[in-house]
Amino acid sequence: MVKHIVMWNLTDKDKVAENGAIMKQKLEALVGVVPGLLRAEVGVGFNGYDVALYTELEDRAALAVYADHPAHCKVKEFVHSVICERVCCDYEV
Repeated sequence: MVKHIVMWNLTDKDKVAENGAIMKQKLEALVGVVPGLLRAEVGVGFNGYDVALYTELEDRAALAVYADHPAHCKVKEFVHSVICERVCCDYEV
C-alpha cells in the first residue's frame, strides 16, 4: 500500500474555507473513479497549511495511474488555480 499526503497553502486567505470545501468534495469524489485509489480524506487546516489530503492507494502503479487519470487532472486544474504552495510525501507501508 502507498500513502500519498499533500498539503497546500491557498492564495486567497479570505476563501480558505470555501475553496477548501470545494477541494474536499472534488478530491474525495475520486474514490471509486480512479482505479487503485482506496481512500481519500481532505481537511481544512487551522494550524500550518490551509488544506491537507491523505490518500491510500493499492501500490506504486496505482499512484502513477492516479497522477495521470483524467478525473484527477480535472481536479488538479481547480486546485492549481487556488493554491500558492504545495508539499507532498509518498511512502509505502
